[in-house]
Amino acid sequence: MTPPAVPGDTKRERREAAREKARVAREAAAKRRRRKKWALQGGLVLGVLAVAAVVVLVVTRSMAPGGPGPLNMASDGIVLSGDGTTVSATTTDAVPADGEPTASAAGTAEKPSIVVYLDYMCPYCGQFDTTNAEQLQTWVSQGAVDLEIHPLGFLDNASLGTKYSTRSANALACVANYQPDAALDVNTALFAQQPEENTSGLTNDELVSLVQGAGADDEQIPGCVTGGEFDDWVASATERALNDPLPNSDLEKVTGTPTVLVNGQQYQGSLTDPTVFAQFVAEVAGGAPTSDTSTGTAPESSATPAP
Repeated sequence: MTPPAVPGDTKRERREAAREKARVAREAAAKRRRRKKWALQGGLVLGVLAVAAVVVLVVTRSMAPGGPGPLNMASDGIVLSGDGTTVSATTTDAVPADGEPTASAAGTAEKPSIVVYLDYMCPYCGQFDTTNAEQLQTWVSQGAVDLEIHPLGFLDNASLGTKYSTRSANALACVANYQPDAALDVNTALFAQQPEENTSGLTNDELVSLVQGAGADDEQIPGCVTGGEFDDWVASATERALNDPLPNSDLEKVTGTPTVLVNGQQYQGSLTDPTVFAQFVAEVAGGAPTSDTSTGTAPESSATPAP
């Protein structure tokens, strides 16, 4: 017996039903594709925003001011002079956090200015200082010359991650800020106990002991040293020295340490013969202090190159 016909079960209606089912499936698939596209676009936007945020953070940090600097180092260096018996520092304001250093006065024939850009991890700086420390102390204390010391921190990569160059430069800055008249003795002590390159250097506590042993016993210095109070300034002063013209000279920047200037003229002689340096000072200044011993020919010096 033939079964009765079902309403809507004609061939035409079955085709229309199949088409409708296919249409619904296509629309559902299209909706899924749109959702995936939106999700992908949203992820890309979020990723771009995240990258942009990182770039803004890096740029903002790189543009952040590096100060304020220590008192008595308005030129990024401390100027030491004498009255015939003792050594004292020239009193100055600090370099503001958003400011620029102020160049010290140029030297004269009557009173030469010796300017030294140095790094306390630099072995050649150590050679120059230990060779000339005694006569520099004499010249400065007698008032014969002014000595300006610029501590830099570009050899941080030579201290096994401890950033000894920055920490030791900060130690001198702490002394300049709180007990400036002790700066020359502290400078001498830092080279007398200079660590070798590619070692961790002195700890902060050892630096505190060193500066105290050199006579810088102000009660605020230990916290300044251990807390890295002037680390940011050291970074800014180092960047300026390695990129900007050096005041009162024709040098475009520091290219190695020690960079030693006498009345703006660069000394490039022996780092281990004090008579050669004394002769250079005398020649530049015309009658500046010199040694009683004979001098020799000044060979080219070695210096730690700036990075």
